Amino acid sequence: MPYSEAQKRATAKYKRANYDRFEISVPKGKKESIQAHAAQQEESLNGFVNRAIDETVERDNRGGAGG
Repeated sequence: MPYSEAQKRATAKYKRANYDRFEISVPKGKKESIQAHAAQQEESLNGFVNRAIDETVERDNRGGAGG
């Protein structure tokens, strides 16, 4: 069944209410290697980036490497 216009609007409204967005820039070619790594971990690119951020913040807050 096709995705209706009402469904598209409802999804967009939900995302606006529940998610913040920001853009990151990486050197040409790096996106593909990150996507490949995420796929190896059976994650989406978005899921991998969120996990990487969460793990890094947690490590930094514990006083780990780089913090």
